[in-house]
Amino acid sequence: MTQPLRIAIAGLGTVGVGVIQLIETNKAILERRAGRAIEIVAVTARDAAKNRGIDLSPYRWVDDVGALAQEASADVVVELIGGADGAALTLARAALASGKALVTANKAMVAHHGLELARMAEAAGLALKYEAAVAGGIPVIKGLREGTAANNIERVYGILNGTCNYILSSMEQDGGDFGDALTAAQQKGFAEADPAFDIDGVDAAHKLAILASLCFGTQIDFGGVETSGIRKILAADIAQAKALGYHIRLIGLAEIDWCDGAPYLFQRVHPYLIPKDHPLAHVTGPTNAVVAEGNFSGRLLFQGAGAGDKPTASSVVADLVDIARGETGPAFAMPTGRLENMPRANSGHRTSKSYLRMVVADRPGVLAEITAAMRDAGLSIESLIQHQPGDDGRALIALVTHAGLERATAQTIAALSDSDAMLGEPMVMHILAE
Repeated sequence: MTQPLRIAIAGLGTVGVGVIQLIETNKAILERRAGRAIEIVAVTARDAAKNRGIDLSPYRWVDDVGALAQEASADVVVELIGGADGAALTLARAALASGKALVTANKAMVAHHGLELARMAEAAGLALKYEAAVAGGIPVIKGLREGTAANNIERVYGILNGTCNYILSSMEQDGGDFGDALTAAQQKGFAEADPAFDIDGVDAAHKLAILASLCFGTQIDFGGVETSGIRKILAADIAQAKALGYHIRLIGLAEIDWCDGAPYLFQRVHPYLIPKDHPLAHVTGPTNAVVAEGNFSGRLLFQGAGAGDKPTASSVVADLVDIARGETGPAFAMPTGRLENMPRANSGHRTSKSYLRMVVADRPGVLAEITAAMRDAGLSIESLIQHQPGDDGRALIALVTHAGLERATAQTIAALSDSDAMLGEPMVMHILAE
């Protein structure tokens, strides 16, 4: 008789509890699909006395997280603690060093230490699985690692953070300001009490760095992701974008830039203007969506719940089914020794259309000052909207440039930075190319 796959779980928050519930609820079908039973043998968390709404008595409680890696009865450790370092990383290293496969939902740890952990797993002939680390319940890791294995992926991008997408689509629907939409997201459980990781783009950057490595065969470079969030987006930006035929979404985008015949890795998390006929323009609420463009497959769209206990637990258990079947291929689609240490691209060399929004003093000559700065940088205007000034003497100017070098946009903003006509920092958002 085939021995069951025995697992130990560290972290019993909503996802950890969801994993236990899923394994118990779908026990029969999981055994049929995996070819053997999947059994939980040990668990740990910070508080053994906490009421989690499930019966933990069938499983051995381990008081020390580090000791879970030494659990003799376990074949796999499931890490659901979170955080790039600390207890999660200690457990991950110890589990692999002890000859146990590792499943994690921890995008921060994978983004910062994934290469090290993948090397450890390869050296020991163990599986390292992280489907739940990117896009929750969407099987995007497996889809890209296996489904597009025959393709050269030319670009990967998408909506990687449900909190930001909920806020932006709410602002679009209600016409409200960022602060009101954030408060509503927190009240509905779509945003944390401290939402900085989400709204400043860090969470999406973790996920993008993982996707880029998987798609392009490069070493993970989280530090190379140009990251900006959505704090500075105004209701007026949403309205102007709509008037110009666009929707605003926080997009993580990675692709290979070529310069003088050499490849450079470009990675950016940034609020983009999305053409209204693009599939991502109509992704609303706390949903994630990832687009991969293969040279033979064409455009592929992965869309679904990007977070939540049940979708995330579904991805964790899918990884366990793979391990039960003996599927222990390389974590990043190829052996770590073949992952390229690619230099970072200079975004100033990139060509794109851009949206510029400025709040300016209502006085003669301001528009001429802006257009002169653009002229000197080699940038031209495709369309422009200028609002009537308010009673406070402030006017809003929103414009879209013709395609030009991004460094020209940066030069324009720099040239205007000392102007007393500028009331506040201008907002720059690039336009997603089809």
